[in-house]
Amino acid sequence: MTSPPVTPDGRYIVVRGRLWRRSNPDLPPARRQTLIEQLMTARRAVRWARAAGDEAALAAARAEVQAAKVELGERGAVWWADGAPDLTGRQAKTTPYADWWATQGDG
Repeated sequence: MTSPPVTPDGRYIVVRGRLWRRSNPDLPPARRQTLIEQLMTARRAVRWARAAGDEAALAAARAEVQAAKVELGERGAVWWADGAPDLTGRQAKTTPYADWWATQGDG
């Protein structure tokens, strides 16, 4: 499996043509690892709650996923400080990354 393309500024990966915010690169490695483990545990809890039809557990698990993603910097306030907007979820070809994306073979 190949890794998704990363924008030149390192802020996003591109999956199926859409931008998705990367984790904050300034997180200490141990903290990042802890948060990733929490995220994976929460995602498994979402899967379990869905399978069980447990709406309360599903809501709690989704909240845990959200909390981990916010702490990782993938959601919530952006982790960069230059005032650039968050383009998460937008098509790369319709953003300031369009020229770069066109060179990636998928643009």
